[in-house]
Amino acid sequence: MSSKSRLDRAFKNAKIINFDDSSKLILFSDCHRGDNSFADDFANNRNIYFHALKHYYSEGFQYCEIGDGDELWENLSFESIFYAHKNVYMLMKQFHDENRLHMIWGNHDMVYRDPKYVEKHLSTFFDPKTGNDEDLFCGIQYHEAIILKHTETNQNLFLTHGHQADWWNYTFWKWSRFLVRILWKPLNVMGIADPTTPAKNYKELIKVERRTKKWIIENNNQITIVGHTHRPRFPEPGDIAFFNDGSCVHPRSITGLEIENGAISLIKWQIVTTDNGTLKIDRFLLEGPTNLADYKTT
Repeated sequence: MSSKSRLDRAFKNAKIINFDDSSKLILFSDCHRGDNSFADDFANNRNIYFHALKHYYSEGFQYCEIGDGDELWENLSFESIFYAHKNVYMLMKQFHDENRLHMIWGNHDMVYRDPKYVEKHLSTFFDPKTGNDEDLFCGIQYHEAIILKHTETNQNLFLTHGHQADWWNYTFWKWSRFLVRILWKPLNVMGIADPTTPAKNYKELIKVERRTKKWIIENNNQITIVGHTHRPRFPEPGDIAFFNDGSCVHPRSITGLEIENGAISLIKWQIVTTDNGTLKIDRFLLEGPTNLADYKTT
């Protein structure tokens, strides 16, 4: 199956979520939440991510996670990840309990495409304080893609992880997972990056982006928002409508896309030093806000 066929299928079967100019959404991807070991890239930015997510929760945003939220290539089970970052998951649970959490699976958490796996592993957690299984993400559903549909303009925003344009990491993800667990995780601890992932391989990154852009052009410049390559992309109106929210494992920072007041923005959260020498987490606007209506189909 070609990249085009995989993206066509994802678009056709996407879950539709309605939104309008009063809606507020934050889009993150590629958190790669791990077990807090030396190989856990998320651990370095956990406090930044938690602070940002608390902000979005209190401001009434919906949270869309566009794949690779959990690092299930390096880690055998969700349980070890959950207990390593329990405060993060309990905050995500608050979004879920209020129907403000929308989840997409990527290649590193592709096991979540199986609803039975999700129900078995994510519905509850064991609380040693009570000695009982407590509710976590009961009833949660993971999707390959989501379409955000504007209720007034009928404009569609196509959200998917983006590994559909990466044939090896889509078709042979089990082999990639095996290699990461056996070979690259120990090397990662020693500081050697996995060259098979497009996030660490520039030539592969360019190929993945080129295939995705080709699909966008062939589909009337359909606004498409992905992750996977970890490289933030924010087009100008009139260009190919290819967005990438970046990742949550940049050095000392995370990036994402905000949708608010009918406009889209690329933002970054990072730790900064104040004039008096204290550290704080701050939000920076990188691109936008740009009205979504300015991105017209061809």
